[in-house]
Amino acid sequence: MDRRRFMKGTAAVIPGAVGLSMLSSRFAFAQSADFASDEDVLNYALTLEFLESEFYRQGNETGLLSGKEADYIQTVGADEDAHVAALTDTINKIGGTPVEAPGVDFGDAFSSRENFLTTAHTFENLGVTAYLGAAGSIQNKDILQAAAGIFGVEARHAAIIGQLLDLEPEGGVYMGSTETAQSKDEVLAAAAPFLAGASAMSGGAAVTK
Repeated sequence: MDRRRFMKGTAAVIPGAVGLSMLSSRFAFAQSADFASDEDVLNYALTLEFLESEFYRQGNETGLLSGKEADYIQTVGADEDAHVAALTDTINKIGGTPVEAPGVDFGDAFSSRENFLTTAHTFENLGVTAYLGAAGSIQNKDILQAAAGIFGVEARHAAIIGQLLDLEPEGGVYMGSTETAQSKDEVLAAAAPFLAGASAMSGGAAVTK
């Protein structure tokens, strides 16, 4: 997906079995509490999308889900792969350097259907709060519009998974009349338990074209 297509919010379809490089678990961009540029915001989003993409890749390979649930979550995973591709390509197009994929460790997230879906619900809602929290720092209005498009998809993912878990409508399927933003520090703190060393990673590189 090229930058123009990303800016227009067009989703790319890329292989679902996206592996990540065996790289350090440190966020290369997480040096300060603020975003210095649109590249910083895009790399922040990219790291979260790497985390989600790898989560669904691993989870969908377990066979914990079947029927409609499996179809929904495989599609969600493909969306996260597309987000990785779009963000990576956009960072390259603006002359930036995409952040390296972090190592991950999802613990017992795949020990049961409920754990899988509950962790997925957590990740999707984290993505919603992260995109909303970073929106005010985006300088390029085209990038802001594109990020808003991904924000909306993450919210829809969270709602679908909330329904699969049979959660209460408000506070479960959706979070209320407005979404709540989180700062970068808050989001990174929430993601930190899922980060690990290189041994937790799959071989290969994320597909970006």
